[in-house]
Amino acid sequence: MFSRMKRDIQVVFERDPAVKGALEVVLCYPGFHAIIIHRLTHKLYCKKFYVLARFISQVSRWLTQIEIHPGAKIGEGLFIDHGAGVVIGETTEIGDNVTLYQGVTLGGTGKEKGKRHPTIGNNVVISAGAKVLGSFRIGDNVRIGAGSVVLKEIPANCTVVGVPGSIVKREDGKKAEKRGEDKNLKGIIDLEHHNMPDPIAEAILNLHEHIKTMEEKIERLERDSRAEK
Repeated sequence: MFSRMKRDIQVVFERDPAVKGALEVVLCYPGFHAIIIHRLTHKLYCKKFYVLARFISQVSRWLTQIEIHPGAKIGEGLFIDHGAGVVIGETTEIGDNVTLYQGVTLGGTGKEKGKRHPTIGNNVVISAGAKVLGSFRIGDNVRIGAGSVVLKEIPANCTVVGVPGSIVKREDGKKAEKRGEDKNLKGIIDLEHHNMPDPIAEAILNLHEHIKTMEEKIERLERDSRAEK
């Protein structure tokens, strides 16, 4: 237990430049508190102490503003930054070295039974306010932009933005590994979630360049026409 707590504290130091010391993490980081409490509630849930597990998770929600269902399966190295408004559903599965920012929802759709929440791969960054809704997989090394709504499976090594979320950038595995490789975590932790492509801006820029080219062509034709006269 203490080795895992030490690991959780190490994760904060590796991904939050604002942290000043281990005591600050233990006392002041709601994401750290929520993860520690979830380990207890998940064990109780697996032993079918459902009501007790849910009650403790609700107390954790009141204290941290982070709601993690006791049934959720969470890997090593999860970092929840700030954390207010984060919701993780019952059948969610989260891989290793995942980073969630405030307002993220890993939720379900409809009233279906069984697996109804997403599976998040390793080394995934989900930015503030993003929603991942449904039973599908988000591949390894994926980055999801702030405010995006993801409703379908995303392959590995992609960047996703928009509502609904769409892939705006793909990288092969080797390129992805070059992005911020962390030897301590044995994975990729790319926290540059502000550097996201803007497909609308790119489309407008392409349209502007096309109009400029057409105007130059028209001017050239007009000059040729006047010269002939």
